[in-house]
Amino acid sequence: MNPVLSFYLRHLFKFGNLAITDSAGQTSLHGDGSGPRLHVRFNTASAERMVALNPALKFGECYMDGEIDVVEGTMFDVLKLIFENGGSDATMEPWMKAIERIRLVYRRYIQNNTPRRARANVQHHYDLSDALYSLFLDSDRQYSCAYFETPEASLEEAQLAKKRHIAAKLFMDRPGLTTLDIGCGWGGLGLYLARHCQADVTGVTLSDEQFKVANARAAEAGLADRAKFKLTDYRKAEGPFDRIVSVGMFEHVGVDFYADYFRQCARLMRQDGVMLLHTIGRFEAPANTNAFISRYIFPGGYLPALSQITEVVERSGLIISDVEVLRLHYAETLRHWRERFMARREEAKAIYDERFCRMWEFYLASSECAFRWQDLVVFQIQLVKDRTVLPLTRDYIGRTEAALREQEASGAPTPAWRPREAAE
Repeated sequence: MNPVLSFYLRHLFKFGNLAITDSAGQTSLHGDGSGPRLHVRFNTASAERMVALNPALKFGECYMDGEIDVVEGTMFDVLKLIFENGGSDATMEPWMKAIERIRLVYRRYIQNNTPRRARANVQHHYDLSDALYSLFLDSDRQYSCAYFETPEASLEEAQLAKKRHIAAKLFMDRPGLTTLDIGCGWGGLGLYLARHCQADVTGVTLSDEQFKVANARAAEAGLADRAKFKLTDYRKAEGPFDRIVSVGMFEHVGVDFYADYFRQCARLMRQDGVMLLHTIGRFEAPANTNAFISRYIFPGGYLPALSQITEVVERSGLIISDVEVLRLHYAETLRHWRERFMARREEAKAIYDERFCRMWEFYLASSECAFRWQDLVVFQIQLVKDRTVLPLTRDYIGRTEAALREQEASGAPTPAWRPREAAE
């Protein structure tokens, strides 16, 4: 085995039962022998060298390219063992830390998400085959963190609860509220707000596929008069709006554009407006985006620390009125996605190829691990201009959710609840 890789593995694994076969066919054991046996095979000497120097990028890349195989167990099992052994900055060797410092220097170039570049980044991921997303997402195509009201909730139940939770925080206290959905995805949240809150929704996306599907869904649901989706950058949106919501889009903005983003939201929002920002973030200090995810899955993406958001909001004319941290909800969401994807892996392979399936397997498994054992969480940040527009306590959120839940069950075509009364 490559001597540098051997040194790193001995340093990393304090417990577990991991066998590693090198490219010469020699097998070494790592950990204390506890737990189920896992077995990884390096098929090339170059893979050993690359992983030894830069495991954050090259372990996933070599697996994707077939230079590494998991012989016993699954890739999730292997990554789980790595993360549980503290596979993080704390266990990086000096040369690995140097690579991360270099990445930090170039971070702002990578995240230079001008309108043209932002569109290209979005198309890279969200304009993949429509059939692919049908393999693992819920029936409403919610491609963001779900909200598990109970551990036993299904993915469909948790994604519906997420929409309900967001609607309650938006305080849709009267019909006809003009609502901007920044990064509207395939339209699920916008259609929910139009149907259950009688909102007048404008959704914006940079994905051709999402734009087409969202408008088709609105027409099919008979909601095209209240839910319109546009293929445009949020920077070109024209207000004013009573409500603004952004779910799973802020991760694509880029640090240098945070001030522009919040200033634009402030310009678009009426004085008595309410905004809800739902974004992945970190509970520790700012850090680089995972190298594999940045290169292959979400180019230009960045996951902010809360301090990076609040510092910019303070200068935007907006007031943070509420913050909720969803801790393990995304880990559970990703577990469902991973299990669904793996159950239908052969269908994904028929759409793309084996290399693509390995890439997505690694993406879903490593992301779940990061939310379970590293510092990733989801922030829901409520923003206003006027501190008096919301009730004094948060009780209105739960009461409004209960009223919405009743309405969903009844199938009433118009709201059977009055949000302002539910808040009092």
